[in-house]
Amino acid sequence: MVVSCIKRLPIVNTSPQGSLFHRLFLTLRNKVKVQSGNTVNIASTTRIRQCHISIKGKGNTLTVDDGANLRGVQIELNGNNCSLTIGKYSVIGEGCYLSARENGTTLSIGENCMFSRNVKVMTSDGHDILCANKRINPANSITIGSRVWLADSSVILKGCCIGSDSIVGIGSIVTKSIPKQCIAAGNPARIIKNNIHWQEELTY
Repeated sequence: MVVSCIKRLPIVNTSPQGSLFHRLFLTLRNKVKVQSGNTVNIASTTRIRQCHISIKGKGNTLTVDDGANLRGVQIELNGNNCSLTIGKYSVIGEGCYLSARENGTTLSIGENCMFSRNVKVMTSDGHDILCANKRINPANSITIGSRVWLADSSVILKGCCIGSDSIVGIGSIVTKSIPKQCIAAGNPARIIKNNIHWQEELTY
């Protein structure tokens, strides 16, 4: 395993470079299980507490960029040559589950995103589904743009892209890609409003 604490991107780290203090701090405040042959890049200004990080296989990379804030999140990379990236200043809430599985899949989360509690984002169904002895549910990468708000208990399934500045409503299941500046809600999620922009500040 390679664990490094970074100060900027891009990064292609193959040897430990961050301070021993930061590496120990990550493992003391979180449950971290990473098999050898994988890389974990954590920016020194992140806040990661009470998270469970599990990486199995070879050639996988987890990157958490500057200012990201995670608490009580489960992060899983399981396979080979998968990557999971969390962009600058994104906030991931308690009970969230982020999973990049199988071979060569990517789960990319942009900057300044806000994930509420119990959000699930998964590049794989977790098990094979066969028809005429052929698999019909291969894994697929997920891309989430910047300033995306995923409300409580929303689910983002494999192969979806969510454009920047969009919102996914509470309990929604996203099965198809969503363009930028939209609100999507329902099961399956559908677009209910276009040309929106959201802000964190409350006005009441």
